[in-house]
Amino acid sequence: MLLPYFATTINECGTDEAGRGCLAGPVTAAAVILPKNFENKLLNDSKQTKLSDRNSLKEIIIKEAITYGIAHVYMEEIDKINILNASILAMHRAIDQLKCEPEHIIVDGNKFKPYRNINYDCIIKGDGKFLSIAAASILAKTARDEFMQKVHHEFPMYNWQQNKGYPTKEHRRAIMEFGSTPYHRKSFKLLPEQLKLAL
Repeated sequence: MLLPYFATTINECGTDEAGRGCLAGPVTAAAVILPKNFENKLLNDSKQTKLSDRNSLKEIIIKEAITYGIAHVYMEEIDKINILNASILAMHRAIDQLKCEPEHIIVDGNKFKPYRNINYDCIIKGDGKFLSIAAASILAKTARDEFMQKVHHEFPMYNWQQNKGYPTKEHRRAIMEFGSTPYHRKSFKLLPEQLKLAL
């Protein structure tokens, strides 16, 4: 069972990102402050929820959250500052969008940088432990998937509507055949040596 909050304050923000390991597309983060009495049996880490449940949860979270923010950091910026810094930057930008400043921040994972002077805690696998982080994971995942669905129509040969930019064999074979696009992260190793040899 996911816990409603980490600290004793109601004004606690959970934040998480999606797309860190992708070859194409932005890294996307969300930040969410939920009401103290928020409950939903379906809410869990976005990786553990079905597509239909994620889409339903997205609407519920947007409607019932005290406030939320969603931010993309795009490919050019990822290539300049690296994916870890881009992930943290996306979380900071999502927190920037909150209509009220949180008193405490809980972060999925083990890396973060101070945001203003607000206390924070990093929680490994936090999206499976705390409701606000799980809610952030749902918003980040659905927003990023929507982006990849949209750009799929520009470059259908990469099948981003299915793989969402992750390094599947199909995606890498398409890169080998058609080259990279403006949506690919140039600082990532798009084609491992073993795939080049296999082809």
